[in-house]
Amino acid sequence: MNKWLELLLGLILLIGAILVGWLSHAYDWTLFGKSLDFLNAAWILLKGGIFWLVILVGLILIILGISEMKD
Repeated sequence: MNKWLELLLGLILLIGAILVGWLSHAYDWTLFGKSLDFLNAAWILLKGGIFWLVILVGLILIILGISEMKD
């Protein structure tokens, strides 16, 4: 694919996702009584990802510490 086309498509997708997230948060988007607040969902996903990353790094450090104690 052309590098300029890839850059333009990536920019359109990025701006589109930011706009959808902001508009769904700013205005009340509901479907069958359920809120479609994509910005809130993205924030929750990010917080969950950080939580699991910290847990996995902790586990890796414990495993590395145990393996060094054997030597």
